[in-house]
Amino acid sequence: MLDRLQAVEDRYEKLNELLSDPETLNDSKKLREYSKEQSDIQETVQAYREYKEVREQFQDAKAMLEEKLDAEMREMVKEELNELEERMESLEERLKILLIPKDPNDDKNVIMEIRGAAGGDEAALFAGSLYRMYTRYAETKGWKIDVMDSNPTGLGGFKEIIFMINGNGAYSRLKYENGAHRVQRVPETESGGRIHTSTATVAVLPEAEEVEVEIHEKDIRVDTFASSGPGGQSVNTTMSAVRLTHMPTGIVVSMQDEKSQIKNKEKAMKILRARVYDKFQQEAQAEYDQNRKLAVGTGDRSERIRTYNFPQNRVTDHRIGLTIQKLDQIIEGKLDEVIDTLILEDQSSKLQNADE
Repeated sequence: MLDRLQAVEDRYEKLNELLSDPETLNDSKKLREYSKEQSDIQETVQAYREYKEVREQFQDAKAMLEEKLDAEMREMVKEELNELEERMESLEERLKILLIPKDPNDDKNVIMEIRGAAGGDEAALFAGSLYRMYTRYAETKGWKIDVMDSNPTGLGGFKEIIFMINGNGAYSRLKYENGAHRVQRVPETESGGRIHTSTATVAVLPEAEEVEVEIHEKDIRVDTFASSGPGGQSVNTTMSAVRLTHMPTGIVVSMQDEKSQIKNKEKAMKILRARVYDKFQQEAQAEYDQNRKLAVGTGDRSERIRTYNFPQNRVTDHRIGLTIQKLDQIIEGKLDEVIDTLILEDQSSKLQNADE
């Protein structure tokens, strides 16, 4: 581990040199790449330097014990040794986690897609509840929400809603939300007070840059049509709505949120790029998971990951067996306790796999 950490520190120093090199300063692409690489390893380097400093203090204190000391001084040195040893152990654990290969998508913005699944109107209402939960969570993080497309129902829910969350590290925290979410509650539409079970699916896609996934114009079929409102009636006479079909994968994106065809196409391209990128990632992950199943999945969206039980004010995450009696707070966007536990479990799983 120490050899790996030393290599990281050496690379950090080399990046310092490269970033002050006039050749780099005149090349915006290189400057951006080197700056990001340095930023990614900065925390690891700082922790490693702190570890080396504490280890040196520990060795110095150990050497003092071999000298002639009075009883009081000897006791003080022993106490210091215990404290330094605890700090070293704590830093070692932190460094192990920092050395886990970082998900290259972690710093990205996300495109979230929420759809009502089993349960009719109640599933659509639950999709609306999830959308509000994530928007409130995003607000606490200072992230910006941009609704890209939605299909609302008359009761205040959504058959489908697609939105982008812009914010540093958004994907690193929201990627664990991929999957089927189940709700158990008495619907507003239920007069008899019976508890219903409904589901909604959540897809979390990292925003893909053009350089990361190449989509050729010749591979896209573009269809235009008039936007329609509830019940299918035409809401305008211009052909502003756009449907993009990516021929190689069969992925289709329709967009009618904007009045401008150009804006609809821009939004549709963002979603298409993210879905194509995600498809390739899912295929690579499926191949990896065939050999090693991780404790916390971020892949299969048919997997039921969480249950929200309103009568008992309970949320259960089935992947890690976590149950919290704070549904009233979680549905208001206070998701950190759940997400932090998922991240910790994921890190532990990766550490265990690295040791095997």
